[in-house]
Amino acid sequence: MTAPDRIRIAEPADLPDWAKSASNLADPRLGASPVSASDEFFAPVTRMLDPAPAEFHPGRYDDHGKWMDGWETRRRRGPGHDHCIVRLAGRGTIRGFDIDTSHFTGNYAPAVSIEATCTEREEPGDDATWTEVLPLTALAGNRHHLLECLAGGEWTHLRVHIFPDGGIARLRVYGVFCSAIREAAADALVDLAALTNGARPVAWNDSHFGSVENLLLPGRGVDMGDGWETRRRREPGHDWCIVALAAPGEIERIEIDTAHFKGNFPDRCSVQAACIADGGTPASLVAQSMFWPVLLPESPLSADAEHAFASTVARIGPVTHVRLNIIPDGGVSRLRVWGRVAR
Repeated sequence: MTAPDRIRIAEPADLPDWAKSASNLADPRLGASPVSASDEFFAPVTRMLDPAPAEFHPGRYDDHGKWMDGWETRRRRGPGHDHCIVRLAGRGTIRGFDIDTSHFTGNYAPAVSIEATCTEREEPGDDATWTEVLPLTALAGNRHHLLECLAGGEWTHLRVHIFPDGGIARLRVYGVFCSAIREAAADALVDLAALTNGARPVAWNDSHFGSVENLLLPGRGVDMGDGWETRRRREPGHDWCIVALAAPGEIERIEIDTAHFKGNFPDRCSVQAACIADGGTPASLVAQSMFWPVLLPESPLSADAEHAFASTVARIGPVTHVRLNIIPDGGVSRLRVWGRVAR
């Protein structure tokens, strides 16, 4: 393969603080999906939701023309504009968006606006009330556009308008899932660390090879890239991350899965926890967490395996945050924190 034909992968966005501790509500791995689109001639909406970075294949064409990694409509020759409707992975509040036009240069959408609605239906009906959450905004080619949400509220669906036509490589919707587990039965054991229940990562010391958010995804990891992995530590200490639980709860079981991590799994792990009444800021939580009570004492881990801890989990009362310590470094695929919601 000659140099001009090499596949190019989009650079990651430099996320602002409002996005760093949020979840992508439009992630299909969590259940998000396209509902409809006015046009998908060159590329379908499903590609716009792909959690992987956008790719550009210089010599790749299909029956409709140049293959593009995103959503792309045909050239509009009349009045109007294109739009699509996306069902979010769950009801949530939105902090902002990444409208990514990576690799779209002469074919990107010149402008975008977004509306949102909240409904129990799979597809909003004609009677749905739509609220503008991102006003009409100009776009540039081949770049990330990190834009804050205009309106508060809880939303389940988005209507994305592009003016008049063109392409968007990726749509990321940064927000927080609204927890439904606070109404769980008193004796129900629920995963308080699941993204879809409302948990979220709030701070970590390193995520060089894999995002902390991956720890909280449903199911087992599909490969080594679908987990949290830190760089090789060359100095004293160990790596860690802090997770805000979906609701205050009394923890009874912890599961740590090292799926696909074989030569790079942590040697040991431990978990600390605390009940933080005001939620705290990421900076304050990092400082406090070093002194939190031990929920799970230092325990050995093994390669590519599920580890369940129950008898060694300390009963320290209701907690709102946990700190996972991996010693000294390495990769973990999933973290499950099973407990009963504290009333």
